[in-house]
Amino acid sequence: MADPSFLTAVRESYDTVAADYVVRVPPPAEMDPLSRAMLVGFAELVRTAGRGPVADVGCGPGRVTAHLAGLGVAAFGVDLSPKMIGLARQAYPNLRFTEGSMTALETGGDELGGILAWYSTHHTPPRWLPTVFTEFHRTLAPGGYLLWGDYVGDERLQPTHGYGHPVSYESYLLPLDRMVGLLEQAGLVVTARLEQEPGGRLTRPHACLLARKPEKP
Repeated sequence: MADPSFLTAVRESYDTVAADYVVRVPPPAEMDPLSRAMLVGFAELVRTAGRGPVADVGCGPGRVTAHLAGLGVAAFGVDLSPKMIGLARQAYPNLRFTEGSMTALETGGDELGGILAWYSTHHTPPRWLPTVFTEFHRTLAPGGYLLWGDYVGDERLQPTHGYGHPVSYESYLLPLDRMVGLLEQAGLVVTARLEQEPGGRLTRPHACLLARKPEKP
């Protein structure tokens, strides 16, 4: 079965921009302090729970995956873009990176101690988000954690250029309460949220959600 058209657009666009993305997007050490703190807290929760490895979905060139590994987490990366995966493997040969889609993760059920979705779901049309979050629920171990971070709003963006190159992807910014509802519909329990207004490197409202798959009775 052919991929949905939005996956093709995302894959081709990020293959096009991959080299300049690495240059233009700041590394984790240059993130705002609150975002860095959320990653640190997520890593500690995952380590303490000891439920399994963390999948960094939409990992791009692997820098956040490597940051998690530096925080003591057994992390691996997944991305649609072969060129992004190639850059990640070149930069971090000691870590595992695979091509794949968050709509159908090549991971067994109840295998992951954590999932990081960091600025990686906004290219997904809203009607596909239930599929994505159901996959997150399926692959997380009971007691496993999801950390989601992205821009929020109520807007559909259709850029023609990104990172200095033509692109064909779209972005969908949704209200935070809607994202919470979608996660809960998928069976994930939201345990913490962080909202930030634009400022510094954050050009739009940004939010983080920490959610957990319930333990089995």
